[in-house]
Amino acid sequence: MGIFEELKARGLIAQITNEDEVKNLVNNGSAKFYIGFDPTADSLHVGHFMALCLMKRLQMAGNKPIVLIGGGTGHVGDPSGRTDMRSMMTKEIIDHNCACFKKQMEKFIEFGDDKAIMVNNADWLLKLNYVELLREVGACFSVNNMLRAECYKQRMEKGLSFLEFNYMIMQAYDFYHLNTHFNCNMQFGGDDQWSNMLAGSELIRKKTGKDAYSMTITLLTNSQGKKMGKTASGAVWLDKNKTSVYDFYQYWRNVEDDDVIKCLKLLTFLPLEEIKELEKFEGAQLNKAKEILAYELTSLVHGKDEADTAMQAAKAIFCDNSDSSNMPSTKIELKGDEISLSEILVQTKLAASKGEAKRLIMQGGISVDDIKIADFNHAITKAQLEKEGGIKIKKGKKIYHRAYI
Repeated sequence: MGIFEELKARGLIAQITNEDEVKNLVNNGSAKFYIGFDPTADSLHVGHFMALCLMKRLQMAGNKPIVLIGGGTGHVGDPSGRTDMRSMMTKEIIDHNCACFKKQMEKFIEFGDDKAIMVNNADWLLKLNYVELLREVGACFSVNNMLRAECYKQRMEKGLSFLEFNYMIMQAYDFYHLNTHFNCNMQFGGDDQWSNMLAGSELIRKKTGKDAYSMTITLLTNSQGKKMGKTASGAVWLDKNKTSVYDFYQYWRNVEDDDVIKCLKLLTFLPLEEIKELEKFEGAQLNKAKEILAYELTSLVHGKDEADTAMQAAKAIFCDNSDSSNMPSTKIELKGDEISLSEILVQTKLAASKGEAKRLIMQGGISVDDIKIADFNHAITKAQLEKEGGIKIKKGKKIYHRAYI
């Protein structure tokens, strides 16, 4: 089985411009492809993870990745899949986020001579002269076709700014620039990027007469059609300072039964034959498949040692409910002799705000040292936090956290 056939078997391919040509290029290791990442935060998240895995798979098959960091497009913001306009970022924030992305990506992609390269579209987009851009590429775009694109139609009712309307042109220009300066012949991206990617392939054809190919990968959604990588307190980040290793492990350990095999195919490097055996699991057996998923992904992102620790912590907590040594923990800032439980929930990031903490408590979703707390005004004393191990907080059925001083 070639790498293209494996991508299809894993369910990664959503749309493609020329299947025969793409198949030939990637199976022969002749693809020099790019995937773009806009630096909207200081860490990659689960939504980026599948793209990183795809790059790794293709690089392992001999193809050459180009990692495009959107230092230029980050000044504008992408309307795809959004119902509101992104907040504008300063150049300093964008540059900082780009540096953070690069550091994380180096764990997945092998950079160096004749391997992968990393480029930043700020290097060419920020230098463009507006009139020259209009003359060079403006005539290649049909406004009628652009307005038919799904990424714009879904924003038309709420209002689409001219700033965002230019995003398709900027992304298409990226592909054109990479094609002419780096011999990039293929682009990959999320399925919500299809219209922008087609525009890039078409721009290259009109300007150079050459073919360049586009392929979108399946968006990572759960069985209800919602994007994966989201929790009540926000995104699941690849930076362990934003999402702890234990929480990352537990996120995948707790995926819905209907999603575990899909995630194993899309995100892990386990052989398809092994996943096919796991696909036979039913009922309680699926928990074993979920443990494998959680361990494999945690190993990829944080390393085997961290994955071992997270797995052992989870087993200790859920099997004998006693060992809290590896439980996620937070040192609480205490100013007096006691502190409200709601404030502790906020400090531990078990709740995003005191309002959310109040709802969790009043709905019976919080226990302290195995005692359910129903009073929003419940206070935790200094003595409780000082005792060995501090207090053990349980949120819902599966989330545990230790608080201490």
